[in-house]
Amino acid sequence: MPVAHARHILVDTEEQANDLKGQIEGGADFGEIAREHSSCPSKAQGGDLGQFGPGQMVEEFDAVIWSEDVGAVHGPVETAFGYHLIEILSRTD
Repeated sequence: MPVAHARHILVDTEEQANDLKGQIEGGADFGEIAREHSSCPSKAQGGDLGQFGPGQMVEEFDAVIWSEDVGAVHGPVETAFGYHLIEILSRTD
């Protein structure tokens, strides 16, 4: 069964997500940014969502996890919860 490991940052606006993505691309630590800014309880773990399989996350999130490049920060991805920056740490097919 496919398994992915990812972490994310959840914020209320696309503008904030883009700003934080710029900070990460400029060298800021993803985990630190998640701890400071994410509204998801996973922020306590630096946004780490652990391992999960296909269909365990909301559809828009799932689409990124299973189709985009591992090791990159993707987003903003809009879901019913807000705007996510998603870092895919690993994925097995």
